[in-house]
Amino acid sequence: MNKDSAIRTATFNPRVCNYWLWSPVFVFCLTVVLIPAILVWVPLALIFVKRYLVRISCVLTSRNLLVRKGLFVRVEKTIPLEKITDLGLVQGPIMRYFGVHQLTIETAGQSGQGALVSLTGIENVEAFREAVLEQRDKRQEIETATESASEPAGAKPEAVLKDIHDTLLRIEEALRKG
Repeated sequence: MNKDSAIRTATFNPRVCNYWLWSPVFVFCLTVVLIPAILVWVPLALIFVKRYLVRISCVLTSRNLLVRKGLFVRVEKTIPLEKITDLGLVQGPIMRYFGVHQLTIETAGQSGQGALVSLTGIENVEAFREAVLEQRDKRQEIETATESASEPAGAKPEAVLKDIHDTLLRIEEALRKG
């Protein structure tokens, strides 16, 4: 982590392991054809699901949201707070049964459909979401205050546009003469 200190660290609900284990089993049962796959899935899930949960972390700093996850392929993302456009909460019927939410993070300028990052199983996810949004708004207020302090006193948008217009006219005149 850089010089930013952690404001809040997400903790993950251990019940998310049950969700990750049993939701595929439910799907396998619905498809009937995949019922034999349960014999492979359950032992593998029992081995790897808890290990995966240990590898997930999400830390809110004053400037960024740091997300780390992955068991075989490890992913680390640093998401600047000013780029976050939406923090969505998803909870399907199986998730409701296990008391689990999924937090989706969308940013300005991200490519493709869907969320940039999805985190399933954050405890007290609503409070974590509010903390991230609150910190993002504080950062935007700081950025706005810094920008307005750096503008020359009395610089109105109309005056700036007039100056730009006059400069463009002078450039056009110089190009015609030259």
